Amino acid sequence: MAKRDYYEVLGIQKNATKDEVKKAYRKLAIQNHPDKNPGDKAAEERFKEATEAYEVMCDDQKRAAYDQFGFAGVDSMGGQGGAQDFTNIYRDFEDIFGGFGDFSSIFDNLFGGTGGRSSSGRRRGEPPRGSNLRYDMELSFEQAVFGTTVEVSYSHDEGCQTCAGSGSESGGGRKVCPTCQGSGQVRRSSGFFSIASPCPTCGGEGHIVDKPCRSCGGSGLTKKKQKIKVTIPPGIDDGKRLSVAGQGDAGQNGGRAGDLYVFIHVKPHEFFERDGYDLYCAVPITATKATLGGEITVPTIDGKKVKVSVPAGSQHGKMLRLREEGVPGANGSAKRGDMYIKLMIQVPLKLTKRGRELLEELLRVEGDESEPRPIKLSELK
Repeated sequence: MAKRDYYEVLGIQKNATKDEVKKAYRKLAIQNHPDKNPGDKAAEERFKEATEAYEVMCDDQKRAAYDQFGFAGVDSMGGQGGAQDFTNIYRDFEDIFGGFGDFSSIFDNLFGGTGGRSSSGRRRGEPPRGSNLRYDMELSFEQAVFGTTVEVSYSHDEGCQTCAGSGSESGGGRKVCPTCQGSGQVRRSSGFFSIASPCPTCGGEGHIVDKPCRSCGGSGLTKKKQKIKVTIPPGIDDGKRLSVAGQGDAGQNGGRAGDLYVFIHVKPHEFFERDGYDLYCAVPITATKATLGGEITVPTIDGKKVKVSVPAGSQHGKMLRLREEGVPGANGSAKRGDMYIKLMIQVPLKLTKRGRELLEELLRVEGDESEPRPIKLSELK
């Protein structure tokens, strides 16, 4: 059966506002909700159809793609007809229907969307994952270019040694939550709705700690300082982020540890600037050297001294290139960038008597340009 136009499904005009979209969907959802129409497959299909339409119409990017390309526009955005990711719907239901709670079970049954996962992304009954942590690291310019290994020290949550992470004093363990009887959910009704939400007593875990540990207060976690070594790959740039798996906070009840995210801050160099994998520096030369040409010796980022040929007649600001003297490719997987040298012609502030005589002689030979013509802008390009 061909799919109906989303605007037709919701009964709205193409210029409908988000509030009008939400109002139209609320009306259809109430009319066709599975709890109000038990066993009615037609109502269930209308509910699914309206939800799919709303999921597209409430998202500006998806709505624009649908308006331009139709169903093909939203299919290409990762959903089959736009009804696969109901994160927005879960959130909007609380607004649309007055905060009745978690609607994820409704959508799981109708669409198979979350595979039994909670709104946090973990499977129900799975211990909560530990928090991710952030560490800001400052590197010298050379460390970022060539890579290094840095020892970092920070505090994170670890399993309590007193209770072995159980949160229970003297190994008393956990017991079934008396509120939800181990399901992790409580249900409440409002009219024809029956809404499941996380149990307020156990936080959705289904169990509570019997006789909480005095050391950790029943959390099973204690704060501890640790040191680890972090390998910085060659070529890393300012503002990049590294992830160190499993070095964040430990999870409660044996849950997986979070990650440590290392944010890189690179100190500026005295002489070099970086653009991607290329390096730039400026070196002074005399007007005589620029005119006649010759060789100059320039330092590279790794401490070498390299001779560079200066073409005769070089102008102020001319760029010379040294191949593969720049930044190494990330993790050594690519060749080094290049090094660019900007020639800065310097005019001497003081002259010897002989030097002045030679320049005056040159002026007589070349002619006096005391009235130079303006340079055309096209000649500057």
